Amino acid sequence: MKLCMIGTGYVGLVSGVCFSDMGNTVYCVDKDQKKINSLNNGKVPIYEPGLEEILRKNFKQKRLIFTSDLKTAIMNSDIIFICVGTPTKKNSNSADLKYVFQVANELKKYIKKYKIVITKSTVPVTTGDKIEKILKNLKNKNLVDIVSNPEFLREGEAIRDFFSPDRVVIGTDSNKANKILKSLYLPIIKKNSRYFSTSRRGAELIKYASNAFLATKISYINELANLCEKTGVDIKDISFGMGSDQRIGERFLRAGPAYGGSCFPKDTRALVDTSKNFNTNLSIVKSVIKSNDDRKLLLTRKIETILGKNVRNKNITFLGVTFKPNTDDMREASSLFMIPYLNNKGAKIRYFDPSGYKKEFEKFKKVKFCKDISAACLKSDLIIIHTEWNEFKLLNFKKIVKKSKFTVYDMRNIYNPSKMKVNGIKYFGIGR
Repeated sequence: MKLCMIGTGYVGLVSGVCFSDMGNTVYCVDKDQKKINSLNNGKVPIYEPGLEEILRKNFKQKRLIFTSDLKTAIMNSDIIFICVGTPTKKNSNSADLKYVFQVANELKKYIKKYKIVITKSTVPVTTGDKIEKILKNLKNKNLVDIVSNPEFLREGEAIRDFFSPDRVVIGTDSNKANKILKSLYLPIIKKNSRYFSTSRRGAELIKYASNAFLATKISYINELANLCEKTGVDIKDISFGMGSDQRIGERFLRAGPAYGGSCFPKDTRALVDTSKNFNTNLSIVKSVIKSNDDRKLLLTRKIETILGKNVRNKNITFLGVTFKPNTDDMREASSLFMIPYLNNKGAKIRYFDPSGYKKEFEKFKKVKFCKDISAACLKSDLIIIHTEWNEFKLLNFKKIVKKSKFTVYDMRNIYNPSKMKVNGIKYFGIGR
């Protein structure tokens, strides 16, 4: 099939590359000519393991076309995916849909024969209805079907998630569109995953409901971790004991920093905002948002307590600053709160992250990026494991710190407290 992905951000690029690897011809469109030029040179603008290799292979075989020519891409495609950003509006909790509607208005100009128009961007319920109103004339002529097909790609594991999905959700009442999309997804739904067809509004809400539920699990286990620290219980035991129950499941029951990234923070806020529009109270999701916001300060104050409340001139190392491993995404990472806070208190901060230097910290004079773990940890008073990259799981702290007295604050519970004690290392975890 011939596909058009409008927007080459995380969702559009990963989906486009993977669809091309299934044998489809894919046009990836973006207004940013610099990004298009980079992609045409085989350079991927995001950190996603394995993506660059698949991109180069399919680009070489001419199944991937990167262009800023929207008109040509639309006219040459059968299915059009809207993959533009839906960030939180300034001074609001609602999703900013201006880019989605800009695309819809552009589509009006160029569609001359039947197309399936799909919102793959995460959008509030009823967004498809609004797109349909914009394309009303085309819909009346039976030239378009507007479908919701939410993505469920985890950063760092997106390729595996695309080819082995838990489910493919299609929101449409069109039998024609549903038949075509089932054929498109057939190569991957054969692998025991589920193809689920529902209403368009249902598909839109499934995405928000899923993210809000996962955010709830994270906040719940984080709050239980606070109780574990007061009662002398290991949160890992609680997570295992709970997660072994099939009704609950073990995933997303790992205590740590506040959740971050491109999805959970903005989607929980947008879901609450949508509920207000329909005069519904989502009190649980509201509590989750507040709990997550509070956690950033709670863990930062724990750092102050560990260091004796006076952090001035203390050498603090952050191992990992992204919100999760295997991505360079800094959006709403806890480090964006913690590092400036500690810097303003006079601490000297060094950080190492496998995804590289972060411009977010360049304005802070006492914050320094190090090119390797050893340089970051040398002579540190406190080492904070903020992100659970594999590189941090088997460290010989005494060898790399080269100092008799130092502390490790393991925010991901990678290390065994008993072994750290045997090795004479002062150690703190989360909920332990």
